[in-house]
Amino acid sequence: MSRTRIMGVLNATPDSFSDGGLHLDPERALAAALKMIAEGADILDIGGESTRPGSPSVSVDEELRRVLPVIVALRSAQVTVEISIDTSKPEVAAAALSAGATWINDVTGFRDPRMRVLAAERDCTCVVMHLRGTPADMAEKAIYRDVVAEVKAELNAAVEAMLVAGIQRHRIILDPGFGFAKNAAQNLELLARFSELCDLGLPLLAGCSRKSFIGAASGEIDARRRLPGTLAAHSAAQLAGARFLRVHDVAEAVQAARVIDAVTSLQSSAGASHGSTR
Repeated sequence: MSRTRIMGVLNATPDSFSDGGLHLDPERALAAALKMIAEGADILDIGGESTRPGSPSVSVDEELRRVLPVIVALRSAQVTVEISIDTSKPEVAAAALSAGATWINDVTGFRDPRMRVLAAERDCTCVVMHLRGTPADMAEKAIYRDVVAEVKAELNAAVEAMLVAGIQRHRIILDPGFGFAKNAAQNLELLARFSELCDLGLPLLAGCSRKSFIGAASGEIDARRRLPGTLAAHSAAQLAGARFLRVHDVAEAVQAARVIDAVTSLQSSAGASHGSTR
């Protein structure tokens, strides 16, 4: 993959931490999705349940009511981008795939065996995120001796379970879970040592967009005003090996990512040229 791919966030929820309530109406959600595509999104990640810290779970029926009309509308519009369903419920994932989604983005890391069976049967792309506990109690579980080593080990265990279930390795993308069961200092350490995650040998996704650790580092309280910090965090992750970026602000993310792609391409060319003269 020669360029970093951009995943646009579309939360059809009333309570997501920075865009809750904006896309509950299917028509508004479709308009927002089409705007992201026009701005350069490669993947749309559609979610119907907030995963902000302390957020309560919603029923399968309610989550389906929120996401299915958006997916159906996008496929009716004949969009060519990948559609990802952001869910930890196998029933929601199955219905979304049948409606036209091609990815499952599971913040619980495909912990539910039924989700692994579904992914194997449908042969879809899987984003496996690191999370301890649930969004409701994850803050209590942010206890690590070495956050990077432990995230790597736990992601590796999740991958092994997926391979055993019959999911093809080339279908797996890993997300270290910035903001999930990690405090601000741990998130920053994870970002500073992001390159160590490349040892897992699978494509990496970074989802730092508007997260609270950016606010902690920059002093910006309003999540909607954290675009500069988001671009800085994602650029750092991209330089360290991230191949996918999950973002709220697509146009700005695409522009920043293309610049980093150009720089890393020149670095690779220069390194190859230097090596060939030895």
